[in-house]
Amino acid sequence: MHKTAITRLTAVLAATALTAGAAVAQSDVDKTGWPDSFTVGTGSQGGTYFGYGSGWAGIVADALGVSGGAEVTGGPMQNMALVHTGELPFGMTTMGPAAESIAGANPIAPGLPMDNACAMFPMYQTPFSITALASSSITSVADIPDGARIGFGPAGSTSDTYFPRMMEELGVNFERRNGGWSDLGSQLQDGLLDVVAFAAGVPVPAVSQLEAQVEVNIIEFTEEEQAQITTAFPVANFDIAADTYTTLEAPARSVSMWNFAIANCDLPESFVYAVVDAVMSDNERMVNTHRAARSTLPEFWDRNTVMPWHAGAARWFEENAGADIADDMIHSN
Repeated sequence: MHKTAITRLTAVLAATALTAGAAVAQSDVDKTGWPDSFTVGTGSQGGTYFGYGSGWAGIVADALGVSGGAEVTGGPMQNMALVHTGELPFGMTTMGPAAESIAGANPIAPGLPMDNACAMFPMYQTPFSITALASSSITSVADIPDGARIGFGPAGSTSDTYFPRMMEELGVNFERRNGGWSDLGSQLQDGLLDVVAFAAGVPVPAVSQLEAQVEVNIIEFTEEEQAQITTAFPVANFDIAADTYTTLEAPARSVSMWNFAIANCDLPESFVYAVVDAVMSDNERMVNTHRAARSTLPEFWDRNTVMPWHAGAARWFEENAGADIADDMIHSN
C-alpha cells in the first residue's frame, strides 16, 4: 500500500505555544523518539472523521510543539491498515472494523491480523441514520422502494461495511453506491440516489449542508427494527437528539457503534501519553472543534473491548481516569 493511493490533504498546524497547565509539555518529559511531525488518518471530506480528526490534530500540535495535520483516507478499515503498518502514526476507527482487522478479516489485506494498531482514546458513538429527500415520500425503512439506489459512504468505511448488511437484515432490496459523504449528498439532492445511509458522528456535515438547501426526511428505525439490528450486529440503541438537525422535531431512534483514536503500537510511550493528555484534559476545547466530541470523555475508556491499548494511553487512563485495564489488553514491546 502506498500513500499515493490515497488523497493527501494535510492541514499543517504549526505549534507556537504550549498549553498552560499541561503536564505533558514540561521540559522534564523524556522525548526520545518523538517525531518532528505527525498525521492523523481520518475519512472522506464532508464526514465527521475529517472534521473531528483535524480538530484533535490541531490541539495536539499546539500542546506538544509538534506539527500535525489530518489526512483524507477511506475511513476505519483503511486507517487500521495504515496505522498497523506504520504508514500513518495515528488514525481513527470503529469497534466493528477494529475487531475484524485484528482477526485478519480486513478486506485490504485478508488474512493479516492487524494487531499493531493500538487503542488510544474514546471518541464518540457513530449513529447509523438514513436520509432521503422529503419529495421522495420515503419516511420509513418500509417505504424504501425495491431496487432503491442507496449511497453507503466510502468503500471500506464503517457505513459501507455494516449498513448494507443491516438493510438486507431488514428486507431492503437495493442498488449499492459508494462515494464521499459530500458527493453522495449532492447525488441525493440531484435525484441520482434515492437514499443515503449515513454512519458518522452527528451532526454529519453533509446532512447539515443538505437540509440547509432542500427539505429532507431523517428516517428513524422502529423499535422492532432496532431490536432486530442490535441482535444481529455489534451495535447498541441510540437516540439522535432533536437539536442535532433542524429537520428533527423529536429524538430519532437509531443504533450506534463506538469510535476510538488509534496509534501505531511502536510509538514512544511518552509521546502517546502526551497526545492523550492533550486531547482528554480539555473537553470544552475538543467540543469547540466538533460537537461529536461531547462524548470524548475519560470515563468512556471501557468502551474498548477488542483492541490492545498503547502502553502510553493505558498509563494515562489508569492515572487520570481510574481505569483498571487488564495486562493482556496492554500492548507490550
